[in-house]
Amino acid sequence: MIAEIPDFIQWMRHNWAALAIAGTCLSLIVFVILLLHKYVTICLNIFTDTPLPMSLGTCDFPILKGEEVRFRSFDGISLRGLWLRSRRAVPSRSSALFGDAMNEPPYRGTIVFCHEFGSDMYSCARYARPLMDAGFDVFTFDFRGHGGSSSSTPNYRLLQWASDKELEDVLGACAYVGDVLESEGRPRTIGLFGISRGACAGLLAASSDNDISCLVCDGAFSTPETLISLMKRWAHIFAKVALVYENHPEFFWQSLLWLVMCFAQRRLGRKFLSVSKALKTMSARPIFFIHGEKDSYIRKDHSQLLYDLCGQPKYLWVVPTAKHNQSVTVAKDEYALRTVAFFRKYLANEDVSQSELSGGLTRADVA
Repeated sequence: MIAEIPDFIQWMRHNWAALAIAGTCLSLIVFVILLLHKYVTICLNIFTDTPLPMSLGTCDFPILKGEEVRFRSFDGISLRGLWLRSRRAVPSRSSALFGDAMNEPPYRGTIVFCHEFGSDMYSCARYARPLMDAGFDVFTFDFRGHGGSSSSTPNYRLLQWASDKELEDVLGACAYVGDVLESEGRPRTIGLFGISRGACAGLLAASSDNDISCLVCDGAFSTPETLISLMKRWAHIFAKVALVYENHPEFFWQSLLWLVMCFAQRRLGRKFLSVSKALKTMSARPIFFIHGEKDSYIRKDHSQLLYDLCGQPKYLWVVPTAKHNQSVTVAKDEYALRTVAFFRKYLANEDVSQSELSGGLTRADVA
């Protein structure tokens, strides 16, 4: 045994370079694992605990009343919905924009409204009144875990990122509306109006549901691109030296994103979907993107990214001074004019001029 020790020492002397390289590699691997563990932990916290963007609340408008119904998402969750029919008996504020409110407008089609995260189906009142005055029926609903809809999905946690669960909700709503329209002798074709996460879920649904003929998307974003921008924004908590985090290659962020999504999906029991990937495979249909120029949560270039991926016809309106989900209040009249004109043209198949689609603004203001 004693004789073997000198032999071992002799072996180490001859192979010291290989041992040094192996030790260095092992140390580097351990360092990378520990570093990624730290990064992934921080990014998971960003993913699950990022404060919500400033919302408009649910008490700054008169609630619209309609026929309340129950229906099921594609995976069987019970959801609450509300039919808002376009027929009315009293004048409304938007009658000056769309004609005499005492005259019953012709039925122009049905629009499914998808509310933003943290809100409920009644928030559609900010957006739906002009559409109803113009002759469109609106079906609004509560996403699971919101309002009067069930939150019985196992391990379901409310988050502002669109997943397969919200996709199931939108598909369920669209299928329910299509069945009702068919029973009334009307085409199953519908329009979709989505806000923030609701817009994301609507775009995901449109990639597989051809009954959705056109979409208005306010504050839409794609989860992977948004998460990478948030990680870069908070990179100073990853590393104390700016030279380190400011020079991470894009491959690093993409790899970190993949790890974060793997851990998040396993922990939260759902699959978070990419709107940008869905748009690349979606058959072209009319889409109108709206985004607040001063949105500090979802930058306006996120809507530009989605806009660039779409086929024609497509529209992008960046509303000056508006923050996240505030375009409808910052430019109320223009917002109503543009959205109504869009659905008249692409859902009701009416002849609509460019000036109507641009909300009465000059050509220079139209994206």
